[in-house]
Amino acid sequence: MRVLVAGGAGFIGSHLCDRIYAEGASILCVDNLLTGLQANIGQLLDRPEFTFRQHDVTQPLEAEVDAIFHLASPASPNPASVKSYLAHPIETALVNSQGTYNLLELARRTGARLVFASTSEVYGDPLEHPQREAYWGNVDPTGMRSCYDESKRFGEALSMAFARRHGVDVRIARIFNTYGPRCDSTDGRVVPNFVSQALSGNPITVFGDGSQTRSLCYVSDLVDGLWRMMMAEEARGEVFNLGNLEEHSVIEYALMIRDLCGSTSEIVHEPLPAGDPTRRRPDISKAARALGWEPKVFLADGLTRTIAWYREQLGRGAAAFSAGVGR
Repeated sequence: MRVLVAGGAGFIGSHLCDRIYAEGASILCVDNLLTGLQANIGQLLDRPEFTFRQHDVTQPLEAEVDAIFHLASPASPNPASVKSYLAHPIETALVNSQGTYNLLELARRTGARLVFASTSEVYGDPLEHPQREAYWGNVDPTGMRSCYDESKRFGEALSMAFARRHGVDVRIARIFNTYGPRCDSTDGRVVPNFVSQALSGNPITVFGDGSQTRSLCYVSDLVDGLWRMMMAEEARGEVFNLGNLEEHSVIEYALMIRDLCGSTSEIVHEPLPAGDPTRRRPDISKAARALGWEPKVFLADGLTRTIAWYREQLGRGAAAFSAGVGR
């Protein structure tokens, strides 16, 4: 099987490439390196059956493939982020619209299956908790975050239009907060932010009072869900939440990470960014039922692995650490 991973040099994409290679498939990894890093796929670059192509999927792409994972998009929920979609709003809107169109066209021409990596951001600041796939969301269509959440919603709609008109085999993954090695220390997400600050001895920044909640899924669990979505016949034309059920407040994560890092960093509070969701937890009963999928990595174990990786990066030099390590 020949698999295309768009956004394959990013955080989740690179871990997905590792999994696909382990499954014995050949991989075409495509990334424009706007937020991804070639270092994230360095372990695969000289392997047989792995090809890297630097390309922006907002431009048409020709390839012979059997399966397509569309993970090409800047992604970060934090307006304070250096590399978030807020730093690249037009690129973000285009990759989830024009880029999605180009990859759907490729799927139509080749008969490939396509998994579109959508996001829990399509639920906005949800009025339903936990969030089911049938929930339509509470999204500001013109707010600061709209370049991301509305373009993902459009990508979902376009995917289903291709499924209905052209019979393209599409599957939509709504990805909730994910963490693990290779997540950019500068991209503003909760775990890399807190870990990098704690290991560096800098103040740990919590927005608002920290009572807003998140459910964190370790990257290997998320990748397993994506792979199962691609392989399951029952997933055709379906939407699945992929995330963890364990919900904690942001301040709890800050304290937990500080303790696991053995840090004495002060916790400081800054104003809550506009549109920041107050609660976020998926209902994953559909994925459990149809895919036999559920997270397996406990939070403490996942955080310990993640901290160890960041500590190793820090040991290699502060410049490399602060520069970040992939989407």
